[in-house]
Amino acid sequence: MKETIRLVQIVNPAVGRKVALVKEPALVLLEGVSSVYELAVEALQLRTGLPAIVERHLGGDELDYNAVYGGLTGWSMLPSFDCPQNQSNCLVSGTGLTHKNSALNRQVMHQAENTTLTDSMRIYQWGIEGGRARRGAVGVQPEWFYKGNGNVLKGHGQPLSVPVYANDGGEEPEVAAVYLVDQQGQPYRIGFTPANEFSDHVMEKKNYLYLAPSKLRNCSIGPELVIDMEFMNVEGSVTVYRQGEELWSSTVHTGEDNMAHSLANLEHHHFKYKEHRLPLQAHVHFFGADAFSYGGGVLLEDGDETKVYWQGMGRALVNPVDVEAGEETLIEVRPLL
Repeated sequence: MKETIRLVQIVNPAVGRKVALVKEPALVLLEGVSSVYELAVEALQLRTGLPAIVERHLGGDELDYNAVYGGLTGWSMLPSFDCPQNQSNCLVSGTGLTHKNSALNRQVMHQAENTTLTDSMRIYQWGIEGGRARRGAVGVQPEWFYKGNGNVLKGHGQPLSVPVYANDGGEEPEVAAVYLVDQQGQPYRIGFTPANEFSDHVMEKKNYLYLAPSKLRNCSIGPELVIDMEFMNVEGSVTVYRQGEELWSSTVHTGEDNMAHSLANLEHHHFKYKEHRLPLQAHVHFFGADAFSYGGGVLLEDGDETKVYWQGMGRALVNPVDVEAGEETLIEVRPLL
């Protein structure tokens, strides 16, 4: 298997932010840039590929990846992509009901009778029938949801918070794609990254119309961003640990071979909106999952740890769960008088 080009974003309070190229077991620091976003903007400006830009900035300083990944140094890992100068310029969104098991889990959540085909299964079936249009044609649109701006993104090792107004917080092991729009409104795919979409399945189960607010949660991407991989058949695993012991685990699959829609169709239906093609706007888009612990009857608790691993995408993404204490308090809106 050919070695892929994988980048990480890291930070040290004494040094600041850095981008590094993964060369196991080392991280080779890039010079003159502090984010992948900067690298991508430079690639657009110079009208060249991102690999050439990475090579252009490659320095000679190296870090021990094991120490950084384990949090044993002054360095810590950031999300594999963000917009550090303006996080509101990064749109975080996703596509659901792309995998059969995801649709079946949703069917169970919202099914009134065993003989009833829910709207979730209808959308999934529409994807099976029309989500892979011939080249150059437009296929059926998928489900789409909004998660927030770049402020919701967390990195490897950072806690995923369950806010006091939430009913639950549950992992969703996925792959996300990262995009940047050029000055003329043309979107470009930067690469793919391991992801934990993390949402509120208990709230969603109450009523499918609560899907939108159930997705407005923090999420994690990383630790690595792969800029030259094919998104065809990706196999991985998801594991939940409680007090250091494995509580639940499952194999997971994603990529076009395992999805109802083609990647081109999913990308078209995200970027067909002109508001999603603003100059130098960044996007992180989740592509769905085919297994998660809530579907296995698990409710995550404070202190639990989730681990998402995809073959060929570098090291696993690990995040502790932080259930916020206290009760929801009213947010008061004041008149500007």
